[in-house]
Amino acid sequence: MREFVITATGTMKSYAVKVVDYLTKFSSFASFADSINGIDILATDRFADGEKEVVVGSSIRGKDVFVFASCARNEAGLGVDEAKIELYHTVDALKRAQAAKIIIFEPYMSCSRSDRTTKRSSVGIWVHLKILSSLGAWHFVTYQLHSDKSKSMLDPARCIMDDIPALTLLKQRLCDVYIKDLDTLQNTVRSRWAFCSVDAGGEKLGRKFSNSFGVPLVVAHKQRDYSRQNTVECINILSAEPVEDKILWIVDDMVDTAGSIEALINALLPLKPAEINLMVVHPVFSRPAADRLKSLSSRGLLNHIIVTDTICCAKTDDIPNLEVVPSAELSAKVIRTIVTNSSMAKLLRDFNAERYLKSPTLF
Repeated sequence: MREFVITATGTMKSYAVKVVDYLTKFSSFASFADSINGIDILATDRFADGEKEVVVGSSIRGKDVFVFASCARNEAGLGVDEAKIELYHTVDALKRAQAAKIIIFEPYMSCSRSDRTTKRSSVGIWVHLKILSSLGAWHFVTYQLHSDKSKSMLDPARCIMDDIPALTLLKQRLCDVYIKDLDTLQNTVRSRWAFCSVDAGGEKLGRKFSNSFGVPLVVAHKQRDYSRQNTVECINILSAEPVEDKILWIVDDMVDTAGSIEALINALLPLKPAEINLMVVHPVFSRPAADRLKSLSSRGLLNHIIVTDTICCAKTDDIPNLEVVPSAELSAKVIRTIVTNSSMAKLLRDFNAERYLKSPTLF
């Protein structure tokens, strides 16, 4: 096993501490606790004119370095652009300090929605990956990228990417808290539940939930008003089974302003579902998402909101019924897999609720 160290930019230090804690609980890493923890080796100096410089405070020569970073809402309160610049400086500093390999662990890659080429548009994720790889990043780890095509924007001869399906965290949460046993899955969930995509583009993601639990899928066909940003014109609900009296779980990879969620719930209400819930991996929650979700919850239109902590949720505590599923243990398992050069197949395979409820330790 190669020597490695885990560190973080100011945007994810507390998250990285949790990852180190989980990792050192694995018996094969317990004796390396002191050498693995490099959370505090990075410092950011600022010049009077606002420019910054990242300094590596101890030797990392010949070591692989895992860098946790977020360019979305973060604990340091940095904006998107400033967080990116700090990350770029960090990679440059680590390379100059002669790190062997630099692995960027960015659970939510905020620029992942900018992945389409038109005649005169920049492609945000390509710019981000191009800069990082040219500075010396060798490996990228993300959770639930917005589209699979983003993975093709890297030259595999220079660097690689692992996109971990964080949907599994949400599915495990459903099993652990809301289902609990096989009898409930077979006799209640499969007769009363349904999963619902936010739009036709999210049908593939919704179908993964449907297949995992063996329940129907409802597809929302959304039409946007492209003359106005983040505006939905109308929504048509497509379902092979009646929605009435069903417990609906709306699923998506992220929620930004929650405009689509609000419009979808309003479209579902005339169909008389028993209750409506929301599950997303990345709680982006740009304004006015919090206000919209609070309003829906207070009116009894949204029962449960389940997200992961790929984005800092410290300032969203006032959203009723918000449940944040931790991902640090999964991150520790990913790092263990990489440093031991083991197969990633177990972390990438499709989740099966019945198999999980029979033997949770398999996951």
